[in-house]
Amino acid sequence: SDSPTLRLRRLDASTYEVMELVRERRITTLFQPIVDPRSRAVCGFEALSRGPSDSWLHSPQNLFAAARHSGCKLDLDFLCMQNAFRGFVAARVPGQLFINVSPETIYEEPNFTPRFLEMARMELMPLDRCVIELTEESLLEDYERLRSTLQGLREAGCEIAIDDLGAGSSGLRTWSELKPDYVKIDRYF
Repeated sequence: SDSPTLRLRRLDASTYEVMELVRERRITTLFQPIVDPRSRAVCGFEALSRGPSDSWLHSPQNLFAAARHSGCKLDLDFLCMQNAFRGFVAARVPGQLFINVSPETIYEEPNFTPRFLEMARMELMPLDRCVIELTEESLLEDYERLRSTLQGLREAGCEIAIDDLGAGSSGLRTWSELKPDYVKIDRYF
């Protein structure tokens, strides 16, 4: 495994690379099926973003850490959302699109809701098939702002999910505060 020093050196070296990936839009989106345990049928797909397969940035952990380190994470996040919309619409599959959104992204983008909705509209993504999947990768600090943002998305037709409940620091409070439509429980439980 990487030592902290090696990881930091890689992050420093990858600053230019990740900025080029975002500028050139060289991010791949994969769609992982989500199965309803009751019916055992596919009910949707989770969009997963990857960097180039021949790069250290292929791993989503490395990709997003490098983007955060270089200051282009917000641009990467919106690029990943746009790719997910475009790929999902083009695939013409049934079910919902689960799209990962970090609370950090909502905090950083003051116009998150209109920007998200406009991007979906431009890519012809039906909002009633879109599930915003909140990740617990960053500490949830401003529940009032999250609730307000999510309410605007709900009013537009989106549903809300919490990813890996129990893996982060907020768990049950997040569930109680945000009242999601879906909860994905951490594999540990």
